[in-house]
Amino acid sequence: MNIAFIGLGNMGAPMAANLVKAGHAVTGFDVAGVTVDGACPAASAREAVAGAEVVITMLPNGDILRAVASEIIPAMAPGAVLLDCSTVDVDSARAVAAQAEAAGLSALDAPVSGGVGGATAGTLTFMVGGPEAAFATAKPLFEVMGQKAVHCGPAGNGQAAKICNNMILGVTMIATCEAFALADKLGLDRQAMFDVVSTSSGYSWTMNAYCPAPGVGPKSPSDNGYQPGFAAALMLKDLRLSQQAAESADADTPMGELAAELYRRFVEDEGQGGKDFSAMLPRFEGRGRG
Repeated sequence: MNIAFIGLGNMGAPMAANLVKAGHAVTGFDVAGVTVDGACPAASAREAVAGAEVVITMLPNGDILRAVASEIIPAMAPGAVLLDCSTVDVDSARAVAAQAEAAGLSALDAPVSGGVGGATAGTLTFMVGGPEAAFATAKPLFEVMGQKAVHCGPAGNGQAAKICNNMILGVTMIATCEAFALADKLGLDRQAMFDVVSTSSGYSWTMNAYCPAPGVGPKSPSDNGYQPGFAAALMLKDLRLSQQAAESADADTPMGELAAELYRRFVEDEGQGGKDFSAMLPRFEGRGRG
């Protein structure tokens, strides 16, 4: 396919590189001037999208997505697909989809799970909202950039799936870290704790696959000084998106709200945004009840 890729950052660059390796014609643009080997560089986002069958965006937030969409939609070829892989608020995703549809285009919101490692290895998971026909058009690209793509329904539902998943992840990680810190103070060995919980009703991804206790369970960022992984600052971003969506939908999410506040303190007040989100464990270790 003839593809334009807007946003060649830590995630976008390896995703675009995998498309090039698969034989697609990729034109790339990034405001920082980043280029990808084998991709044709463009002088602007508007220039990059001319004639593209699929335009992929990987951008930092909803405001930037809206601004870029307003720039490129008028320049896109009739019938083209705008495939946004950013993690943004649901309202922005739906607004951009409506704008694209009004211009005779199709739009998909397709945030990803798997981080930079998954982007490089081509093993991302895509959570996709938008029309079935556009999903079918983009499916060969999902198969190059990832290992799984789930069609979640109409516009915005990809973002909805991502933020609901990550709200669970944030809440569960906090509970897992709290439990290890409590086990320490009760004199319960961490390995014994893992052996019980990982095979009992406390089983979770944060315990079994991404254990926050160094030297316990499969290798994880805790075994590398809590280098991310998935940075706490990114978890805070996703938790804030969950609470923005909850407010917009009038949904009661007290655990999500508390998780967002705890990660806010960890990132903003305690300066730990560059650590993995599982570094909540040493935070709780050093704290008392007060």
